[in-house]
Amino acid sequence: MDTRRRGASWVMFSAIVLFIAGAFAVIDGLVAVYKSTFFTQNAVYVFSDLRTWGWIVFGLGVAGIASGLAVFTGREWARWLGIGVAGLGAAGQLLFAQAYPLWSLMIMGLNVLVIYGLAAYGGRDYAAGESSGYYESTEPGTSPHTGTASDETSRERRAA
Repeated sequence: MDTRRRGASWVMFSAIVLFIAGAFAVIDGLVAVYKSTFFTQNAVYVFSDLRTWGWIVFGLGVAGIASGLAVFTGREWARWLGIGVAGLGAAGQLLFAQAYPLWSLMIMGLNVLVIYGLAAYGGRDYAAGESSGYYESTEPGTSPHTGTASDETSRERRAA
Protein backbone atom coordinates (compact mmCIF):
# COMPACT_ATOMS: atom_id res chain seq x y z
CA MET A 1 0.00 0.00 0.00
CA ASP A 2 1.52 3.30 -1.04
CA THR A 3 1.65 6.41 1.11
CA ARG A 4 -1.17 8.23 -0.69
CA ARG A 5 -3.58 5.36 -0.25
CA ARG A 6 -2.62 5.00 3.43
CA GLY A 7 -3.06 8.75 3.90
CA ALA A 8 -6.47 8.64 2.26
CA SER A 9 -7.47 5.81 4.55
CA TRP A 10 -6.41 7.72 7.66
CA VAL A 11 -8.23 10.86 6.58
CA MET A 12 -11.38 8.85 5.82
CA PHE A 13 -11.05 7.04 9.16
CA SER A 14 -10.67 10.38 10.94
CA ALA A 15 -13.75 11.84 9.28
CA ILE A 16 -15.87 8.80 10.09
CA VAL A 17 -14.66 8.62 13.70
CA LEU A 18 -15.26 12.36 14.19
CA PHE A 19 -18.82 11.90 12.95
CA ILE A 20 -19.55 8.77 15.00
CA ALA A 21 -17.83 10.06 18.17
CA GLY A 22 -19.79 13.29 17.74
CA ALA A 23 -23.05 11.35 17.52
CA PHE A 24 -22.15 9.37 20.64
CA ALA A 25 -21.23 12.58 22.46
CA VAL A 26 -24.60 14.11 21.53
CA ILE A 27 -26.37 11.06 22.98
CA ASP A 28 -24.05 11.07 26.00
CA GLY A 29 -24.70 14.75 26.65
CA LEU A 30 -28.47 14.40 26.33
CA VAL A 31 -28.48 11.42 28.69
CA ALA A 32 -26.46 13.43 31.21
CA VAL A 33 -28.98 16.28 31.03
CA TYR A 34 -32.23 14.31 31.03
CA LYS A 35 -31.42 10.97 32.71
CA SER A 36 -28.61 11.70 35.15
CA THR A 37 -29.30 8.55 37.20
CA PHE A 38 -27.60 6.60 34.38
CA PHE A 39 -24.21 7.93 35.47
CA THR A 40 -22.13 7.43 38.60
CA GLN A 41 -23.66 8.84 41.75
CA ASN A 42 -21.81 11.39 43.90
CA ALA A 43 -19.23 12.24 41.24
CA VAL A 44 -17.22 15.42 41.81
CA TYR A 45 -16.55 17.59 38.76
CA VAL A 46 -13.95 20.27 38.13
CA PHE A 47 -16.66 22.89 38.09
CA SER A 48 -20.44 22.88 38.13
CA ASP A 49 -22.47 19.67 37.95
CA LEU A 50 -23.42 16.79 35.65
CA ARG A 51 -26.06 18.78 33.77
CA THR A 52 -23.57 21.49 32.85
CA TRP A 53 -21.11 18.89 31.62
CA GLY A 54 -23.92 17.22 29.73
CA TRP A 55 -24.50 20.42 27.77
CA ILE A 56 -20.77 20.87 27.19
CA VAL A 57 -20.42 17.31 25.88
CA PHE A 58 -23.54 17.82 23.75
CA GLY A 59 -22.00 20.93 22.18
CA LEU A 60 -18.73 19.12 21.53
CA GLY A 61 -20.71 16.32 19.89
CA VAL A 62 -22.47 18.72 17.53
CA ALA A 63 -19.08 20.25 16.67
CA GLY A 64 -17.69 16.74 16.08
CA ILE A 65 -20.49 15.86 13.67
CA ALA A 66 -20.04 19.14 11.78
CA SER A 67 -16.26 18.79 11.57
CA GLY A 68 -16.54 15.12 10.53
CA LEU A 69 -18.74 16.15 7.62
CA ALA A 70 -16.38 19.01 6.79
CA VAL A 71 -13.34 16.71 6.68
CA PHE A 72 -15.10 14.73 3.94
CA THR A 73 -14.81 17.84 1.73
CA GLY A 74 -11.02 17.65 1.90
CA ARG A 75 -10.50 21.32 2.65
CA GLU A 76 -7.48 22.47 4.66
CA TRP A 77 -9.62 24.45 7.12
CA ALA A 78 -11.72 21.32 7.76
CA ARG A 79 -8.58 19.43 8.69
CA TRP A 80 -7.62 22.05 11.26
CA LEU A 81 -11.19 22.26 12.51
CA GLY A 82 -11.18 18.47 12.95
CA ILE A 83 -7.91 18.57 14.89
CA GLY A 84 -9.24 21.35 17.12
CA VAL A 85 -12.58 19.66 17.76
CA ALA A 86 -10.91 16.32 18.47
CA GLY A 87 -8.55 18.02 20.92
CA LEU A 88 -11.42 19.77 22.67
CA GLY A 89 -13.41 16.54 22.64
CA ALA A 90 -10.54 14.65 24.26
CA ALA A 91 -10.17 17.33 26.94
CA GLY A 92 -13.93 17.40 27.51
CA GLN A 93 -14.06 13.63 27.90
CA LEU A 94 -11.15 13.77 30.32
CA LEU A 95 -13.05 16.22 32.49
CA PHE A 96 -16.30 14.22 32.07
CA ALA A 97 -14.59 10.96 33.11
CA GLN A 98 -15.99 11.21 36.65
CA ALA A 99 -19.41 10.29 35.31
CA TYR A 100 -18.50 7.30 33.13
CA PRO A 101 -14.75 6.58 33.25
CA LEU A 102 -14.24 3.71 30.80
CA TRP A 103 -16.44 5.23 28.11
CA SER A 104 -14.73 8.61 28.44
CA LEU A 105 -11.28 7.05 28.11
CA MET A 106 -12.31 5.12 24.98
CA ILE A 107 -13.74 8.22 23.29
CA MET A 108 -10.65 10.18 24.34
CA GLY A 109 -8.46 7.52 22.69
CA LEU A 110 -10.45 7.74 19.47
CA ASN A 111 -10.02 11.51 19.49
CA VAL A 112 -6.26 11.07 19.79
CA LEU A 113 -6.31 8.75 16.75
CA VAL A 114 -8.30 11.36 14.82
CA ILE A 115 -5.70 13.99 15.69
CA TYR A 116 -2.94 11.67 14.48
CA GLY A 117 -4.74 10.84 11.24
CA LEU A 118 -5.47 14.44 10.36
CA ALA A 119 -2.10 15.79 11.46
CA ALA A 120 0.04 13.13 9.80
CA TYR A 121 -1.95 12.49 6.62
CA GLY A 122 -4.46 15.30 6.23
CA GLY A 123 -2.17 17.78 4.50
CA ARG A 124 -2.64 19.34 1.11
CA ASP A 125 -1.08 16.31 -0.64
CA TYR A 126 -3.93 14.09 0.52
CA ALA A 127 -6.88 16.48 0.35
CA ALA A 128 -9.96 15.01 -1.30
CA GLY A 129 -10.77 16.52 -4.62
CA GLU A 130 -7.20 17.46 -5.49
CA SER A 131 -6.20 16.79 -9.06
CA SER A 132 -3.49 14.37 -7.93
CA GLY A 133 -6.10 12.20 -6.19
CA TYR A 134 -5.61 9.56 -3.58
CA TYR A 135 -5.41 6.53 -5.74
CA GLU A 136 -3.28 7.54 -8.68
CA SER A 137 -0.68 4.99 -9.44
CA THR A 138 2.95 5.93 -9.81
CA GLU A 139 5.59 4.41 -11.98
CA PRO A 140 7.32 1.36 -10.52
CA GLY A 141 10.22 2.36 -8.34
CA THR A 142 9.07 5.92 -7.75
CA SER A 143 7.51 7.46 -4.69
CA PRO A 144 4.85 10.17 -4.92
CA HIS A 145 6.65 12.23 -2.25
CA THR A 146 10.26 12.12 -3.38
CA GLY A 147 9.87 13.63 -6.83
CA THR A 148 10.62 17.21 -7.72
CA ALA A 149 8.59 19.49 -9.94
CA SER A 150 10.76 18.60 -12.95
CA ASP A 151 10.25 14.88 -12.24
CA GLU A 152 6.50 15.38 -12.24
CA THR A 153 6.53 17.26 -15.54
CA SER A 154 8.72 14.57 -17.13
CA ARG A 155 6.24 11.91 -15.94
CA GLU A 156 3.40 13.91 -17.46
CA ARG A 157 5.29 14.14 -20.79
CA ARG A 158 5.87 10.38 -20.81
CA ALA A 159 2.20 9.73 -20.01
CA ALA A 160 1.04 11.91 -22.93
